[in-house]
Amino acid sequence: MTFSPGPNTMLTTAIATNEGFRRTIPFALAVPIGWLVIMLASVFGIGALVTEIPSIRLGIKILGCTYLIWLALKLCKSKLLHEVNPARLNMGFARGVAIQLLNIKVWLLAITIMGSWIIYAEGQPSPNPDERLMMACAVVMFFAFISNMTYALAGALFKTWLSTGKRLVIFNYILAALLIATAIWTLSI
Repeated sequence: MTFSPGPNTMLTTAIATNEGFRRTIPFALAVPIGWLVIMLASVFGIGALVTEIPSIRLGIKILGCTYLIWLALKLCKSKLLHEVNPARLNMGFARGVAIQLLNIKVWLLAITIMGSWIIYAEGQPSPNPDERLMMACAVVMFFAFISNMTYALAGALFKTWLSTGKRLVIFNYILAALLIATAIWTLSI
């Protein structure tokens, strides 16, 4: 699931393509930490609140989708690589961790892992939830980092190719469309 297109992978690709591979590293490191925060929050019951209280879930969805649409609009305005304002895609580490709290896809996966593998195992209470939590956190963080670095590498490799003609404009429109599609999908779950 971490390799599927979503807000994190689209942001990473956009940052790498528009600003270079190095600029993606703080965000790529922040994503797994954000996942860890959500995994731990889920184990302490906050995930249940997100699931059970519709207004909290709706608030996360609306804030997350609003951010995705705002970012998509910013991407659509980037016409040339040298025109990109670094502030538009400046996620940084702290902002990268914080944006995970608005990612309903991350919340749903964390809650699913908690309920189906950490707290319960094969329909029974888990005999070792602490060990399972540590293992799940390590695996999720590893794959969150690797998937974002893979998308960053792809974005960085395409940078030179995208600097010719209208390729960047089309690429940014495609990324923007994927971000908007993710926002629409998020609202439906």
